[in-house]
Amino acid sequence: MNIITCDLSDAYPDITRVVEPIFTNYGGRSAFGGEILTIKCHEDNSLVKEHVGNPGNGRVMVVDGGGSLRCALLGDMLAAAAVKNGWAGIIIYGCIRDVDEIRKMDLGVQALRTIPIKSNRQGRGDLNIPVTFGGVTFHPGEFVYADNNGIIVANQALKMLG
Repeated sequence: MNIITCDLSDAYPDITRVVEPIFTNYGGRSAFGGEILTIKCHEDNSLVKEHVGNPGNGRVMVVDGGGSLRCALLGDMLAAAAVKNGWAGIIIYGCIRDVDEIRKMDLGVQALRTIPIKSNRQGRGDLNIPVTFGGVTFHPGEFVYADNNGIIVANQALKMLG
C-alpha cells in the first residue's frame, strides 16, 4: 500500500483529521494504514496482549495509554504476535520497548517514546470505545493512515493515490 499522508491530507481535506505531531515512527513498516480497533488502558497492556493474538486482517490497533511515560505498552514479543496475526500497525499514546527488534519487523509502530520498563498486567482496560489524544478522536471502524510525515484519520477508507 502506497501511503503518503501529505498527499492524502491534500486530496481529502474535508474528511481527514490530522493528529498533532507528537509521535515517532519505530516500526519496520514506515507507512501503514487500516481500519481502527481501539484500546484504552493505563499502564496495563493486558488488552494489547490479548488482541495482537487475534487476527488483525490489516487493521491498526490504536492504544490510548493516557500518554504515560512510566512503562511500555508494547515490546518485541507482542509486536511479533501482531506481525504473525496480520496487523498493519499499532499506534500507542504512550511508550514501547525493544525498539531495535521492533524496527526489524514488518509492522507499523508509532509511539510517544521508549522506556525499558514493562507494564503491570492486571486485566484492566476498555475495548472499541472512542479514544481522544493528539487533538483527534479515534472511533472504532474509522480508518487511520501513518507515515514519517504524521498520522491522519478519516471516517472512511481513502483511495491511495499514485
